[in-house]
Amino acid sequence: MNASRVHNCSRHRGFSLLEVAIVMVIVAILLTTVGVPLATQVEARRTEETRRMLEEVKEALLGFAMANGRFPCPAFANATSNSAGRESFCVAASGNCPGSETQAVQAHGNCSNFYDGFVPGATLGLSSLDNQGFLVDAWGNESNRVRYAVFGEAVGAGAFPFTSSTSPTDMQLATLSVLGAASSNYLYICNSGTGVTATTCGGGTANTLTTKAPILLMSLAQNAPAGATGADESKNTDGNKVFVSHTPVKGGTNEFDDIVTWIPITTILKKMLDAGKLP
Repeated sequence: MNASRVHNCSRHRGFSLLEVAIVMVIVAILLTTVGVPLATQVEARRTEETRRMLEEVKEALLGFAMANGRFPCPAFANATSNSAGRESFCVAASGNCPGSETQAVQAHGNCSNFYDGFVPGATLGLSSLDNQGFLVDAWGNESNRVRYAVFGEAVGAGAFPFTSSTSPTDMQLATLSVLGAASSNYLYICNSGTGVTATTCGGGTANTLTTKAPILLMSLAQNAPAGATGADESKNTDGNKVFVSHTPVKGGTNEFDDIVTWIPITTILKKMLDAGKLP
């Protein structure tokens, strides 16, 4: 009896060790298979939060325009100048102004940087600002400051129709017919970076989402700390009026996860008309 009991106990202990080993293997497999989906879920949640944030910023920009008759200039930050999340102007009424930016509102509307700036979160009174007043997306890094571009070329009688605060505003002086004309030189949004130049999408209409975006918002999303890792992403940070927007591409030489959205000219015109800011 005693020998049998010892044998049974030994066998029971043996099975217990085997069961523990099996459980450990199963846990390792689960961790391996579940880890990636969890990371994907986190990225998806942050992407959705950022998309909602960009929609809220659109409303804030439209509200600012209806109250002031213009859109704010982008905030600006580089090695020598930092607007602390406030809109940044050139002192001069025309031309570029490296090193002579000002946060004092200039009626002429010449922004210090029309195409490579950031949402002026402090000017708009937004939340989710970093410690320097810049709006950051759901990833929350300094490199994840939300970017903002605004049309900044001459249209009709108005030098800078969307940022000028002269009276009447340059948007009024430009006239509705000119602002709505197909020939107006707005921001370009392209399907891909292939053939893109500083002034056009290239590839004809097949590579063009719109040639009439007055206002653009952009998050560099998850890979922002690594910089523009893909060829298409590099088109969104090279400081001109042509941008790229398409579905995400993971890995490779053309990785792309930028989140790009814009306000159509038709939406702006209707909002401004309803607010009595356009004749």
